[in-house]
Amino acid sequence: MKEIFLIFIGAVLVNNFVLSYFLGICPFLGVSNRLESSLGMGMAVTFVMSLAAAITWLFYYLILVRFHIEFLEYVVFILVIASLVQIVEMFIKKYSPPLYQALGIYLPLITTNCAILGLALFMVLRQYNFVQSVIFGFATGLGFMLVLVAMAGIREEMDFSDIPAAFKGAPIVLITAGILALAFMGFSGLISG
Repeated sequence: MKEIFLIFIGAVLVNNFVLSYFLGICPFLGVSNRLESSLGMGMAVTFVMSLAAAITWLFYYLILVRFHIEFLEYVVFILVIASLVQIVEMFIKKYSPPLYQALGIYLPLITTNCAILGLALFMVLRQYNFVQSVIFGFATGLGFMLVLVAMAGIREEMDFSDIPAAFKGAPIVLITAGILALAFMGFSGLISG
């Protein structure tokens, strides 16, 4: 149980994919304009990451390893991720058209989100069992959502701030992302080993 907890805390805070590994930067910067859209994107990514972790683990160990075709892992992982994103996109389009409009192009871009592919590759590299992989996937998604929502809250507050003209737009967003990454580095001593 301790190991599961460490995987969870490590994925959410200590080794956050966006702020530690810089994976998933495109949706992080693109969707974090508004709190509502960032929350929706975070939930979609968390759902896809959780399912991707479970399904890619099954494919990897039950098919690729069994038949000694591990070299196909990238192809299989990308196909699984693309399929899951299509399901999520159809679901959101049908049940929440405003969220679908708010996410725009960033929803189909979950397919090419390197954070999700990184998740699948990390869990194989770290040799997690099935339960650890699912926890890792869920926690990684929660960490992504946490950072996305935090950035959206900061950016909404910055709309009402007096920012020098040279820093408006992308420069202040990147500076803020850097400061947020520094803040999350404070969690690095939380887990040892």
